[in-house]
Amino acid sequence: MFLFSGCQLGKHYTRPQLDLPATLQDSVQADSLAMADSTSIADYAWEQLYPDTLLQGLIRKTLAYNKDMLMAAARVKELAAMKRIDFANMFPQIGAKVYLERERENYGGNHKSNSDQFDLKGVASWELDLWGNLRWARDKSLADFMGSIENQRALQMSLIAQVAQAYFELVSLDNELAIVKQTVEARRESLHLVRLRYEGGLISEIPFRQAQVELSKTVTLVPDLERKITLKENELAFLTGEYPHAITRAQQSTDVPLPENLPVGLPSALLERRPDVRQAEQELISANASVGVAFTNLFPRIALTAAAGSESGELSDILKSPYHLLTANILQPIFAMGKNRAMLKAKKAAYERATYAYEKAVLNAFKDAYNAIAEFNKIKEIYDTRLRLEQSAKTTLDLAQLQYVNGAIGYMDLLDAQRTYFDAQLSLSYAVRDKQITMVNLYKALGGGWK
Repeated sequence: MFLFSGCQLGKHYTRPQLDLPATLQDSVQADSLAMADSTSIADYAWEQLYPDTLLQGLIRKTLAYNKDMLMAAARVKELAAMKRIDFANMFPQIGAKVYLERERENYGGNHKSNSDQFDLKGVASWELDLWGNLRWARDKSLADFMGSIENQRALQMSLIAQVAQAYFELVSLDNELAIVKQTVEARRESLHLVRLRYEGGLISEIPFRQAQVELSKTVTLVPDLERKITLKENELAFLTGEYPHAITRAQQSTDVPLPENLPVGLPSALLERRPDVRQAEQELISANASVGVAFTNLFPRIALTAAAGSESGELSDILKSPYHLLTANILQPIFAMGKNRAMLKAKKAAYERATYAYEKAVLNAFKDAYNAIAEFNKIKEIYDTRLRLEQSAKTTLDLAQLQYVNGAIGYMDLLDAQRTYFDAQLSLSYAVRDKQITMVNLYKALGGGWK
């Protein structure tokens, strides 16, 4: 029996062959990336990547109180218990039976008799795992449990990225609102100057009306930005598991320094770092184990039952009446209209689907990594060009204002310079935000954010 129990029929899991790229670097634009080696920015703790203490507080609160995170933790506990059940099924089950029955019969009305029974027994049962059915079930529950852990890690990685991105977007909205309010004040000052010239008969009514239009158009941006700020604060509060409230945050920095050389690691390491890929592989392992369970269900199953104790019709004789029983039950599927074979086919198809899901997860991981690397390679250039644009637009506006006050140019020329500078300010603010979010996306794409 013990020799038979060492057999586990079925195909054991092997990772699908994947033709991985030779490197994670973009062959055309890899100047900013470190040479391919085992190190990766994903190995850094998220506290190193996000030094802002206010952001760190939001992330810690999210990891502690976010409802999705709490549900994932509860799911891990649930599957840990289920894993224990399938593990326990491989061993003998021992129990006790105490049975007391007081029965009085009177057939025909004149045949009174007692038929009492008193049992005190110990019962043991054990299903012999001849073909590995119970071990396949154990392997499946273990894979499901490990998959829940990887799901929790993937959720943590995603939540950290969501909080960081929402925080940087909120800070950027604050900066945009400050730029708009500053521009509103500049528009009011311009309108005052234009009104003085118009009332003095120096210009026509058109520039005066145009100045009013520009002021009104800029003022309309304020409530829209305030609305977006409120919505973004509510989003962060929701992520942290709290009701909507004001979020304390820092001001947007003038620039976000990016490292000159950024380690991204090896392609094979990406599969180990990304918890969503690891989760997909655990689901594939579970699907393979389900095939093993369905396959071994085609073979006989043997269960042994043993009972020993005392059984008597008189309670006083219970200890004087030894009793023992040993049975063996063999369940052999003979005819079930092809149900078992159909189940095997279904589980094989599910395994095939899980294989494609795993391959898709790998493809998605590399897509995310390559996209994030491409953004990282270009974001510094984008920021530098927008910074130069903002500086040039500011110089042009200063000259235009001076010339307009001296009567060298008309109001429309000044208005063009104001519009250009306003757009350049917003564009530079977006570039600063995008630099921060680029690091968030790259860190997440490489599998950073969990330990």
